[in-house]
Amino acid sequence: MPTALALSPHLDDAAFSCGGLLHALGRAGWDVETVTVFTASVASPTGFALACQTDKGLGPEVDYMDLRRAEDRAAIRALGLARPRHWSFREAPHRGYASAPELFRDVRADDGIVPALTDAVRAVLAETAPDLILAPQAIGGHVDHVQVVRALDAAAPAAPILWWRDFPYTVRDQTPKEPLRARFAGLPEAEILCGPESRGAKAEACAAYATQLGFQFGGRDGLARRLEQENGRERFRRQGALPASLARLVADAG
Repeated sequence: MPTALALSPHLDDAAFSCGGLLHALGRAGWDVETVTVFTASVASPTGFALACQTDKGLGPEVDYMDLRRAEDRAAIRALGLARPRHWSFREAPHRGYASAPELFRDVRADDGIVPALTDAVRAVLAETAPDLILAPQAIGGHVDHVQVVRALDAAAPAAPILWWRDFPYTVRDQTPKEPLRARFAGLPEAEILCGPESRGAKAEACAAYATQLGFQFGGRDGLARRLEQENGRERFRRQGALPASLARLVADAG
């Protein structure tokens, strides 16, 4: 049985950006492992880190990340996949990034998370021996996404990679920030056109992230509109030759 490994920075990125492909792989008999990197609960958050949950109507007594991990489990179930893995790295607001604009600026000089993250990536690669890796391009410029790309590059996997276009950043602006554009510019573009079943499973999975829908989309109807903009397509940059069994799902674009 072939194995796919999806490496998601946050608890929603993989489902939002390539949930249709993840569902289709599972239906085609693949073992699909989903790993979310930045999921650690932090007791008694303060400042901007606390504001990241209170601005969503969640009081300081709520374990925000525990709630989000539960949402992710529901989302992955909707995609018909095995229980997700949640790593205990801290999100950027708990690593010294003190405002929303800082999340989308250059990585802080004192953000030294990449070596430990690289070790974790190497360990899961050795354990799962994936035939395919899915990971973000860091479109939108969120520092956590950038650090995941850097760690995966440092881990130097042998498997082919489909680097996803980070949704919803790709539909928020005609020219979203792409700090790693040069890294991906030489790779061919690829896309999948999701069938009705995979589109439905993706929509259900995305809707499971209830704490994020108001902030990201203005509510569930806004999510539906944004997904409709994509018209069932998920887009990637392809690194390496894909397994032959993926030929019917993924096609080079242009």
